[in-house]
Amino acid sequence: MASDPEQPPISFLEGKSSGEIGSAREPLLNVNGAHDSENYSIYAAILPFLFPALGGLLYGYDIGATSSATISIQSSTSSGITWYNLSSVEIGLVTSGSLYGALIGSLLAFSIADFIGRKRELIAAALVYLVGALVTAVAPNFPVLVVGRLVFGLGIGLAMHAAPMYIAETAPTSIRGLLISLKEFFIVLGMVAGYGIGSLLVDTVSGWRYMFGVSSPLALIMGIGMFLLPDSPRWLLLCAIQGKGDSKNLKDRAIRCLCQLRGQSLGVSAPQQVDEILAELSYVGEEKEVTLGELFRGKCKKALVIGGGLVLFQQITGQPSVLYYAGSILQSAGFSAASDATRVSILLGLFKLIMTGAAVGVVDRLGRRPLLLGGVSGMAISLFLLGSYYIFLDNVAVVAVIGLLLYVGCYQISFGPIGWLMISEVFPLRLRGRGLSIAVLVNFAANALVTFAFSPLKELLGAGILFYIFCAIAAASLGFIYFIVPETKGLTLEEIEAKCL
Repeated sequence: MASDPEQPPISFLEGKSSGEIGSAREPLLNVNGAHDSENYSIYAAILPFLFPALGGLLYGYDIGATSSATISIQSSTSSGITWYNLSSVEIGLVTSGSLYGALIGSLLAFSIADFIGRKRELIAAALVYLVGALVTAVAPNFPVLVVGRLVFGLGIGLAMHAAPMYIAETAPTSIRGLLISLKEFFIVLGMVAGYGIGSLLVDTVSGWRYMFGVSSPLALIMGIGMFLLPDSPRWLLLCAIQGKGDSKNLKDRAIRCLCQLRGQSLGVSAPQQVDEILAELSYVGEEKEVTLGELFRGKCKKALVIGGGLVLFQQITGQPSVLYYAGSILQSAGFSAASDATRVSILLGLFKLIMTGAAVGVVDRLGRRPLLLGGVSGMAISLFLLGSYYIFLDNVAVVAVIGLLLYVGCYQISFGPIGWLMISEVFPLRLRGRGLSIAVLVNFAANALVTFAFSPLKELLGAGILFYIFCAIAAASLGFIYFIVPETKGLTLEEIEAKCL
C-alpha cells in the first residue's frame, strides 16, 4: 500500500499511533457479516433516505407526465398556445429533452461529484429540477420549452448519480438494500403519479404547463431537506484520508454526521465506528485519488465491469420495447381499458409498484444474486413467449398477456431495483463518484439507443424476431450475473471492496 512516508495514512486516529495501525495488516472487517455495534434509529434513518429519493420520484414523474403533456401541447383547443402544431421531430425533442439533459448531467457529475460531495450535488440537483420545471411550465415558445426540458434533465442526471451514493453511504448495513431499492419504488411511484395527474389534466386548457409545473414544489422540498441533512460521513473521511482538509476537523464532522444519521441509539460508539471505517479505508488503499487510467485497472476495472454491465443489460433486454406493445397486447385480449394508452400506463404502473415493493421487502433477506438470477430467468421466458406469440401464436392472446405481465413483474424484482442497488455498492469509495457517473451515463445512453433503434429494427425484423433477440440477450445477462456479479448482502461498503473486488 503506497503512501507518503511523511504523512501516515491514518495518524489522525485518536488513541492509536500511526505505528500501531501501520503494523496491523488485517482490516477491521467482520467475517460473519454481522454488525452488532451498528445501532440506529429507524426514525433517524428515514430522512436521509426520503429527501434523496425525491430525486427519483421527480425522475419517474417526468416519465409519466410527459406522455400526457405531449398530447396536451398538440391540442388546438386545450394547448393554450399558438405554436401547438409541432412536427414529429419537435415532439421527439420535448419527449427526449430530459434524457439528453440527463446525459449531460452524468458527464458533469464525473468531474464535480467527489469535489463537492454527495449532499451538495443533491442540493444542486434540486435547484436545477426547480429551474427546469418552472422554465418548462412558463415557456413562451418552443425553444424555451426545449431548454427547460434539458435543464430538468440535468437535474435527473445529477440526482440519479448522487442519490444512490448518499443513501448507500449513510444507510445502516442491515437495511441498505431495502433503502436503495426503495428509491426504485419511488421512481415507479412517480411514474404512476405522472400518469394519473396527466390523465386528469390532459383536457384542461394549458394542462401541459400544470403537468410540468407540479415538479417545482417537490424540487423545493427536496432542496430544503438536503440542506438540513448532514454530509456523508464516508465522503468526509475520504477527504480526510486523502489530505483534502484538516484531518481532525473532518473526522470530528464525520462523527457528528454519523450521530445525526443514526440517532440517539448510536450512543458513544460513533467514534469507534469512524475509527473502524478509517482503518478499513487505509487497508484497502483509499489514500490516493483515483487517476483516469486507474479507472480501468485492478479492482476499479472489476467494479466498472460489474456496474456498467448491470445497467447495460438492464436497458438492452428490451424493457422500453415490451412496454411499447402493452396497449395492443391487452386490447387483443379483450381488455377495453387498453384502448386508452393512459389507462394502460396507470394499470401497468400499479403492477410495477406492487412487484417493486415485493423486491424491496426481501432484498436484504434473500440477497442480490437470487433476485437477479430468478428475475432475469423469468424475463427470458417471457420474451420467448412474446416472440412466439408474434410469430406462431397470434390467435392465442393469453400467451402475450402472460408474457407481458411476467416480464414486467420479473424486471421489477431484478434489474429494476437491484441494478441501481448494486452500482451504489460495488465501487470503491474513492472511485464511487466517477464510477457511478460512468454507470449512469451507460444507463441513459443505452436507454436512448434502444429507444431510437426500436422502430427501425421492428420494421426490418418484425416484432417476433426482435423479442427473440431480446430473449438471447437476457440469457447472456444470466451468464454475466452468475459468473461476474458478487453477493453483497450483509456487508459494509468497505467489506464489499475488500472481499468482492
